[in-house]
Amino acid sequence: MAPGLLERQFLRTRNGLAYLAGSNRPVMAQTPRDEIWRRDKARLWRYRSDNRRYRPPVLIVHSLVSKSYILDLLPGASMIGYLLEEGFDVFLLDWEAADPSDAHNTFETYVDGYIPEAIGAALGESGGDEVTLIGYCFGGVLTLLLAAAHPELPIRNMMVMATPCDYREMGFMSNMFRKQRLNADDVIDETGLVPARALDEGFQSLKPTEIVVQRVNFFENLWNDEFVEGFLAIAIWARDQVPFPGGVFRQTVEMLIRQNALLNGVIPYGRDEVRLANIRCPFLNAMAAHDTITPMASSEPLTRLVGSRDTSELRLESGHIGFVAGRQAAEVALPQIRKWLADHSDED
Repeated sequence: MAPGLLERQFLRTRNGLAYLAGSNRPVMAQTPRDEIWRRDKARLWRYRSDNRRYRPPVLIVHSLVSKSYILDLLPGASMIGYLLEEGFDVFLLDWEAADPSDAHNTFETYVDGYIPEAIGAALGESGGDEVTLIGYCFGGVLTLLLAAAHPELPIRNMMVMATPCDYREMGFMSNMFRKQRLNADDVIDETGLVPARALDEGFQSLKPTEIVVQRVNFFENLWNDEFVEGFLAIAIWARDQVPFPGGVFRQTVEMLIRQNALLNGVIPYGRDEVRLANIRCPFLNAMAAHDTITPMASSEPLTRLVGSRDTSELRLESGHIGFVAGRQAAEVALPQIRKWLADHSDED
């Protein structure tokens, strides 16, 4: 039963005071896990489970621009926790915050080095001979380049979530770089990195009125403990950006934004080029209609550009994190993701 007006007012006051005092900060990323491999800033985690029914293991490659706890936000609101409960063997390839030693990292650093090594470590730990790759946001870009550049890798299935392709559709900041009103070195600081502050300001510029709407929604629901916990967790994550390696950023501006190479399907890579048509494994492209960071119009072309004969799409009426957190994730996205994974896996 919903609380009455007086009780709501009491709860609103209590939660408001706790918010002002900072005493109701939620505890995130609680799912038990073990680190099984690391190199430099790359860390591979395996999540503990007594219910591993499906093969191959699922390896999630996180973005370089945010922290990975959005994938394991809160108990009962965790993509990783959901997949574990459904019987999948889940690994996460995570990146510690970049520092000046990472300034010269390029796509090749991740695609030719860290990710193939992590795949090998995951297979060695799980005893499998193939993986299902899931890339979230910019992690999806990395997995696309990986599968295109290394068709020999044992990738059985591939899923990308909220992953950009057509950078003409990526909003104001992308267009500033595309039209050469901004250059990569205009935002790379003296450490050789794009500072977290610049990334945060760039994301905020994509949705300038959203923070007002969020604040109003927060105060209207301040009486609801569950809402407050979820809201604060997402709000903390959304502002918890990390520095971005300058080398990768220069490549992003030149190759992905100005040349729109992903949309062309042919991406300059090292001294050669790679083609998205090289991706022939089963492929799921997950997009969100109200995603202001990676608009659906940017993600849509990927489905036709990959070379797989087994392609699927998941379209949500949600925002950027609707696949991994919130009501849309629990009721729509995760059950459909589970079904696709199960349909493309072997069950013990």
